[in-house]
Amino acid sequence: MESLNYLLPLVWFAILALFLFMYVMLDGFDLGVGILSLTSSSEERRSVLMTSLSNVWDANATWLILMGGSLFGSFPLAYSTILNALYIPIMIMILGLVVRTVSFEFRENSRRKLFWNLAFGIGSFVATLGQGFALAGVIEGIHVDASGHFIGSTWDWFNWRSVVVALTLIQGYVLIGSCYLIMKTTGSLQETHYKTAKIAAITTLIGAIAITTVTPIFSIFARNRLFDKPFIYVFSAIPILGVILVILLLRSLAKKREVTPFIYTILIFLLTFVGLALVVFPYIIPPSVTIFDAAASPSSLVFMLTFIGFLIPIMLFYNVYNYFVFRGKITGN
Repeated sequence: MESLNYLLPLVWFAILALFLFMYVMLDGFDLGVGILSLTSSSEERRSVLMTSLSNVWDANATWLILMGGSLFGSFPLAYSTILNALYIPIMIMILGLVVRTVSFEFRENSRRKLFWNLAFGIGSFVATLGQGFALAGVIEGIHVDASGHFIGSTWDWFNWRSVVVALTLIQGYVLIGSCYLIMKTTGSLQETHYKTAKIAAITTLIGAIAITTVTPIFSIFARNRLFDKPFIYVFSAIPILGVILVILLLRSLAKKREVTPFIYTILIFLLTFVGLALVVFPYIIPPSVTIFDAAASPSSLVFMLTFIGFLIPIMLFYNVYNYFVFRGKITGN
């Protein structure tokens, strides 16, 4: 029983990490395309961008719902505390997602599309901004009492460092969105997104360097984790690998590759995700509450696992099948 109490929280931490990564990777390019739609020079070009998402964007957002529901069931203390601490950025994210969802559907049936075009782009930007602020709040740490309940202030998450994190996440989504559009478009529209991908790759790298430099200075928790052996060797390798991947990404963009930029971007996201997971683990509410402290009862975790065990391969198969069916180019100028 003791080993089960130790193993189950680890399994659920890995499941939540999978759900979060799938959401960031898939809905990341979705949101990035939405932000890029604000820069489209014509309605025809914007229509190509929207069409590229029309058959996949619903499935992309499903991972966020799965993650929220799984967090509630597997780590209820973390669910309540994180939502309490990050209520405002989470509501900003939800507001942005609602606006972009409504505008996407209304745009299809509207004769005058300008308002809904702006709403979709701004909603994508606002949703990403909220996610960036929430991420920064977790990295900075959440103030809790001995029972793990939030005792900080409403605006603990907001400072200049959280602004840097949010802007960097926006650039990261623009990067993966640009690389996705390189695969889906042709002609001058594709050339445009080769350019936006290059710019976003550089700005994302600058933001990542700033975050990596500043976070250990202001966060005692992060500093102790980053410079503690043996993690210091791992964390020393991650920035080097990140820079190498960005260089390879820029080379592939310069050579006008179509698929490899998207692959390199996914690897950059994965590397960043692994780095963040190593900094946080085994804490679910940094810097005080571990996954073992916040986990639900073993019977609840096992009960949920029987259903999630069936659901994960179904979801993965559905996503792969969906992208396979709707592969190929969307023509436009």
